Amino acid sequence: MRASGVIAEYNPFHNGHRYHVEKAREISHAEVIIAVMSGNFLQRGEPAIIDKWSRANEALHNGVDLVVELPIQWSLQAADYFGKGGITLLNALGCESICFGTDSEDTIDYEQLGAFLNQHQKQIDAIFLSFEKDNLTYAQKMAMALKQLDASLAINADQPNHLLAMSYAKENMQLDHPMKLQAIKRKGASHLSKKIEAHFASATAIRQAVFQGKQVEDVVPNQTRLDLQNSIVSWEDYWPYLKYRIQSSSLEELREIYQMSEGLEYRLKEKVTASLSFSEFINQVKSKRYTQTRIQRLLCYILLNIKEKEMEAAWQTNAIRILGYTDKGKDYLNLSKKEFLLPTISKIGKQEVQQYPMMVKSDRIFQMGNKAIREQNFGRFPVHV
Repeated sequence: MRASGVIAEYNPFHNGHRYHVEKAREISHAEVIIAVMSGNFLQRGEPAIIDKWSRANEALHNGVDLVVELPIQWSLQAADYFGKGGITLLNALGCESICFGTDSEDTIDYEQLGAFLNQHQKQIDAIFLSFEKDNLTYAQKMAMALKQLDASLAINADQPNHLLAMSYAKENMQLDHPMKLQAIKRKGASHLSKKIEAHFASATAIRQAVFQGKQVEDVVPNQTRLDLQNSIVSWEDYWPYLKYRIQSSSLEELREIYQMSEGLEYRLKEKVTASLSFSEFINQVKSKRYTQTRIQRLLCYILLNIKEKEMEAAWQTNAIRILGYTDKGKDYLNLSKKEFLLPTISKIGKQEVQQYPMMVKSDRIFQMGNKAIREQNFGRFPVHV
């Protein structure tokens, strides 16, 4: 069976995602669409509004055939590591192609771009190093690096989907047998748009509307609408736990947290005591040098007590965590499972707890955000739609 893959967060699954899945099936001519989906903590450094099982179920009700988890060591990262984790899993699952959204207005040969990025990696690293003391984001550094190397490749740093697409292309071209890259132009609202418009809206706008008690049924499928009525969470639900972690940890303990650097522990300690909410705290801590996304990822690492060695160990223990499938997805598993390049996990037991401790720990902490959230690992089996 021919399979095509997508990498997503579905936070939550909306009409734009359904359009993307439909287009992926159309242009890839695949019999099976596989989604590698972030678990309970996401790339921009925040908890998912709905747990991973519910989001997987939404995807399966709206065109996806098989959903596997992008584990936290990859999902809670900047674009380069996020892309590496997603491509590794899709390749391991035997996908012939990957279909991804792009917000670039230009027609781009992503396979050629991926090859270019790999060929010039040393120069890119050197350019990044020259910007080390500047108040620039990863996206801004990449935009400037490409402009220096080849002006025709200059990008807009405010195009997050294109930036992710570049990371997919780069990682894909390092494979022995690269997958075919197929870009799908984003339809409707932009990635960070906060407007609710007819039929299409960004996940950012949908989350904001939900937290404000507004209706979103016009821009999300029915299963998502139902899920948004129960067990939703935001950073504010974890604020008491985060505040406790920062206040109860010594400066030395905070320095051990993954990606803690340049004395940020002092800034966090200084601002946390007087802050009454997460939104107040993040506004106090972020700056031109440290963007909100960068800080939020760091705060997730603190909340989850993730240290450098733990993250490095997790990178070496990749596996295919199956969250759900349709009948067609189950057929694909039965036919292709023996050829997968990584072990598969369909349930969590004592052995899996020892092998994947960071995943289990992060899911337990995610549950603390809302008493209505079900157990995320033990006794959970793939959703079958």
